[in-house]
This record gives sequence, structure tokens and C-alpha cells, in this order.
Amino acid sequence: MPVSHLLLALAIVAVWGTNFVVIKMSLDSFPPFLFAGLRYLFAFLPAALFLPRPKVSWINLCVYGVAVGVGQFGVLYYAIDGNISPGLASLVIQTQVFFTIGFAMLFAKERLKLYQAIAVAIAMTGLGIIAVHTDATTTFLGLALVVFAGFSWGIANTTSRRAGAINMLSYVVWASIFAIPPLFVISWVFEGGWGSMKAFLASAPIGAWLGVLWQSWGNTIFGYGAWAWLLSKHPAAVVAPAPLLVPIFGMGAAAYFLGESLPLWKILAAGLVITGLVVNLFWPTLFEKLKHRFS
Repeated sequence: MPVSHLLLALAIVAVWGTNFVVIKMSLDSFPPFLFAGLRYLFAFLPAALFLPRPKVSWINLCVYGVAVGVGQFGVLYYAIDGNISPGLASLVIQTQVFFTIGFAMLFAKERLKLYQAIAVAIAMTGLGIIAVHTDATTTFLGLALVVFAGFSWGIANTTSRRAGAINMLSYVVWASIFAIPPLFVISWVFEGGWGSMKAFLASAPIGAWLGVLWQSWGNTIFGYGAWAWLLSKHPAAVVAPAPLLVPIFGMGAAAYFLGESLPLWKILAAGLVITGLVVNLFWPTLFEKLKHRFS
């Protein structure tokens, strides 16, 4: 990969990782589901005016939009709003990798390989360490909610794979329209009704609105658009390891900007989860190299 492309990949994962700090700061001004609804409203408009609808069924777009918009980010925002620290959330959400494997086994009849089982066991050990260290900043409910967000991300990944070879940026933009109504309805029902929603919108400072735009344009338009471009230029095996850095950026940014502590148990848990992800991603390639070397 050329240096310029490598720097672009690092910029993408930096945006995705530090985004958890932006979420936490913006939640000081917006309730979680209203915040998520605004994110997808501005992800859909005005981009949908310039990007054609991808050639995929409305049902596929709907499942993806609801899964990623409500199940992943709506629930994630709710969790970060007082139930889990942003740094740990950036780590736990990576469980989506294992849910994606599980759905592939269920729907595509793929078999669980031994190295995948080992990878899951290593990562689950890390999550277990987090579970026994719950406190005021990270509750068991918060951990469960972010795992559910990872589950929803796995559904979204499986759905997008069924969409075939399409423009992923256009896909994400047009799927956003299905996330908007349920997010605003949930906000209306559980976050105080129209009066409360109007009050939050009217009183939000410019920094909170910049946070919304960062979610919509930085995270979605730039992040997914640039990621799709890299995948079109390089083999997936070359590009895919980059998101392993998301928890590094996420935990580092949370420590720097929010003063989130990094005790030994948190570093150990992060190491185990990331090790599980690395084993799952790299073991087949490493095994083939070792087999050729010693055969």
C-alpha cells in the first residue's frame, strides 16, 4: 500500500476511534436517540440528492438502516450516556467481528474453525475482565448494551454482504432514511415528547451541532466513502487489519480528552480482545506461510 493510502487508512480509523469522545461530549446537549436521529438525518441529506440509490432491494436497505442506525448507534449512544466509558465502548463494540462470523455460520452455512473458536475464547476472556470491573462509569448494563450494539453491527455487516458489489457510500446514505423515523419516534416516546425535543434543538450550542455533523459527514460520509475507495484499490486482506486500531485511538482519545483512566485491568482486557481479533484475522495467512516453510 502506498504511503498516501496508508495515511488515509490511519485517518479513517482515527476518525472512527476518536468519534467515541465526540459522542460523549455531544450527549451533554442531546439525548441519545435524538442525537442518533440527527446523525442519520444529516447523513441522508443532502448527500442523497447527489448519490443515486444503489441497485439493491428496499428491504435490504431497510434492514441495514434499522440495524446500524437503531440497533448499533442508537443503543451505543444510550450506553455511553452514563452506562459505559467511551474508551471501553470503542473496544467492546469490536465484538461485531464474532457476531458477523456467527451469522455467516447461520445463513451461509460456514463452519466454525478451531482458530476462530480460540479467537472468540480469548476475546470473551477480555470481556469477562471488563464485566468483573463494573463501577459508576462502566456498568454491566452498559457492557450488555454495547455487546448488543456489536450484535446489531453484525446484522448490518451480513445484510450489506448480501447487497453484492455496490457503491458502499451510496448504500449507507440511502439506508439512513430507514433509521430516521424509528430514532425520532423513540426519542419522542422516551425522551420527553415534542416539547423536550424542540427545547434540546433550540438550546444546543454550536459545539453540539458540530458533533452531529462530525457523526454524519466525518464518520459516515468521509469514513465509509474513503474506506470503500481503499477497498476498491487494494485486496481486502491488506485493508481489513486497519480497524484493529480503532480501540487504540478510542481509549487513547478518551484518556487524553476526558481523563479516562487506564488501569492495568483495562489494558489487559483491551490486549485480550485485540489479540482475539488478530488471531481471527491473521491465523489463516500465518498458518499457510508456516505450512509452506516447513513442508
